Amino acid sequence: MKFLKFLFLCLLVLSFGCSYSGKNKGRVIVDYDGRRVTVPEKVERIVCCGPGALRLITYLEATDRVVGIENFERRHMKGKPYILAHTELLKLPSIGEGGPGRLPNYEALLKLKPDVIFITYVSRSTADELQKKTGIPVVVLSYGKLATFDEKAVFKSLRIAAKVLGKERREEEIEKFILQIENDLRQRSRKPIKYTVYVGGVSAKGTHVIESTVADYPPFKFLNLKNVASSTGLKGYLVVTKEQLLSWNPDFIFIDVGGLNIIKEDYKRHKSFYNSLKAFKTGNVYGLLPYNFYATNIGTALADAYYIGKVLRPDEFKDINIADKTNEITKFLVGKPLFKELRENWKEGFQRLEF
Repeated sequence: MKFLKFLFLCLLVLSFGCSYSGKNKGRVIVDYDGRRVTVPEKVERIVCCGPGALRLITYLEATDRVVGIENFERRHMKGKPYILAHTELLKLPSIGEGGPGRLPNYEALLKLKPDVIFITYVSRSTADELQKKTGIPVVVLSYGKLATFDEKAVFKSLRIAAKVLGKERREEEIEKFILQIENDLRQRSRKPIKYTVYVGGVSAKGTHVIESTVADYPPFKFLNLKNVASSTGLKGYLVVTKEQLLSWNPDFIFIDVGGLNIIKEDYKRHKSFYNSLKAFKTGNVYGLLPYNFYATNIGTALADAYYIGKVLRPDEFKDINIADKTNEITKFLVGKPLFKELRENWKEGFQRLEF
């Protein structure tokens, strides 16, 4: 039985190689890892593997070229605006379980015959091996360090994918849109404020308690706020101790509601700790929509920034209707206004939290 399966896979590889050889006389692109990859002149069939890969392709308005998805994309849908906006993707065949560090199923890939595989968060050698075994061009993309939003990395990846797909104009529009949003946030936040802030419960390969945070959390940076976690001198995702958080004792705490349930459970076990925090004493604890859900939800991060601005800078953000702004962001990035769906999925997002 194993021999027959092996023989079947070999025949698939050979037949795919024959049918693909004509297409493979195409263009050479350089992917995120600096690998030179030959892709067809016209790419019509693609698959996306790994955290955030499918999101980037959705931003580029290329979901019509996706021919299969990971099973992981079918789970935890409510935290993925790109799936909420494109539920038709759920009808596509499976290319394997997916999830961080998991490679697609070779047999499934060979049956679907994609022109290109986009993949994130794999080593150079793994990408080379996947390409060698399938005969399909593998293009590596990235968001930067996992569980963060590295703007330079995201823009670089979007440019690479856009070049492969012939979506350069759309990619330019995305960069312009995001930079305009960031500039608007910064212009509204030029005046320093005295409050210290902290974001807790940020997801990274799953949900976590309040000690899970981001040292250089982009929404805080856009709003010119004093993030207590930045005093560590670190960047990106990190987990601090309860003692450290109590020592910082921030004026305002924002909680990623993706992890709110386990934070509430943690609250029951450590009430004295939570009630010793200034923000909990004063009621200055607020919920944000999930920042990380299979890599960073960039649109959600931007919407969260506007909500934080309304909480801490009410005068500068008084003209902002958070529902309208969220709809504007999601419609541009994923093609559908999603405020209603996101609030229904995360009822404690964008509001003061009670424990």
